[in-house]
Amino acid sequence: MLTALRSLIFMALFYSGSLLFVLWAMLFGWVTPLTVQRTATGWSRFHRACARWILGQRVVVEGDLPHGPYLYIVKHESMFETIDMLCLLDRPAIGAKRELFDIPLWGGIARRYGLIPIERTAGASALRTLRAEARDRTAQGRPICLFPEGTRVPHGESPPLKSGFAGLYGLLGLPVVPIAINSGRVSPRGKFLKRAGVITYKVGEMLPAGLDRKEAEIRVHAAINALN
Repeated sequence: MLTALRSLIFMALFYSGSLLFVLWAMLFGWVTPLTVQRTATGWSRFHRACARWILGQRVVVEGDLPHGPYLYIVKHESMFETIDMLCLLDRPAIGAKRELFDIPLWGGIARRYGLIPIERTAGASALRTLRAEARDRTAQGRPICLFPEGTRVPHGESPPLKSGFAGLYGLLGLPVVPIAINSGRVSPRGKFLKRAGVITYKVGEMLPAGLDRKEAEIRVHAAINALN
């Protein structure tokens, strides 16, 4: 009963508060992209505070998390990390499915922030566009963040990485920081009830650029599933 009440209060407060952040970004985001980025970071911190003090979800980071224009590859179990990445990293350019950019209002803000649209069904041309977008962000000193499984997966499952990771790794020539997370234990996909507990990020060993693509894929897959 307490879990249901907490989840209900969280949804009411977080989504109403999110509306205010969206309106702020719409009103003042035209000034500079940095305005949108700072607003998005504030929204992410608001989300983490709501999760901490309403749901009782505490965040722990295991390992040394390097900061810089790296390629961060992150396990994807819940909506939690899609928002929390903006709090964990410095203005990350996150890869998001192309359809999200067509959402009225939100899509324009996402472009202004600098999210990277990903065409899941396209081929080489889409990969070249993705590379150009990613290089533009790293030139700004921003990290690139991808969820290589393509969708949220239940905790304990470890599906193969989408083929786009290996291609992008080879094209960008960036060191890779793999990150595991176990958010699905307390905030499972598609579930209204969100339980109290610890959400752990486990930072794996950084992979240098230039490895054989297959080796990089094997090592990243193992690292992001370290908390399974």
